Amino acid sequence: MPSKTLTAVWAGLDFALLLAGAICIAFSVIWRAPDLLRELVISTTDLNAGLGLGIMFAITFVISIAAILTPKATTGGLKALNWVLIADSMATIVIGSIVWFFTLQERKNFSEVWGAQNSDTLGRIQEQFQCCGYYNGTDRAVGTGICASQTFALNSTGCVGPVTGFADYTLNNIFTSIYGFQAIIIALFLATMCIINKRVEEERFRKIDAKRGGRGFV
Repeated sequence: MPSKTLTAVWAGLDFALLLAGAICIAFSVIWRAPDLLRELVISTTDLNAGLGLGIMFAITFVISIAAILTPKATTGGLKALNWVLIADSMATIVIGSIVWFFTLQERKNFSEVWGAQNSDTLGRIQEQFQCCGYYNGTDRAVGTGICASQTFALNSTGCVGPVTGFADYTLNNIFTSIYGFQAIIIALFLATMCIINKRVEEERFRKIDAKRGGRGFV
């Protein structure tokens, strides 16, 4: 049977994947609570993608438990687990890369997001950051609160800096965490391969030993 060290490493990585799934699910649920800036940066589609990824990780954990408990002479369950891990890896790369690509042109992308907001939301953002408009006070500014004064609005800096600053911090943490989950998936895949190889090797020696009448190799 695989060494206790290998089994312990595999189990640790498996639970790490479960923890990653729990984190994805938890944040996808918690971040649905109303929050002015977070709603501007993270869409419902983003939250659904995170929830889906977390559920995939949780399902993978269940499959892994069933696979590791299969008879030691079989490797079908562990091979199936590695195919599931490949699917997890692909989903992780796609979601992480989408977030990363979005951050490459944040000023332009959030200009479009800014334009899609209603006047009440824009007014609240302007009040929070003490700014008017997106690029400057004449760029889609809402004439309420501090921006009700045309003189103030014209001399005010736009909200592009504070908005993209918050977005950059949030999105960078998100895609960095997602790519971190990829490391867990790869490590678990390799550990599973080691267990498969160990089982194949032991089964081969068992068959050889059986042919020799169970006398072993001594």
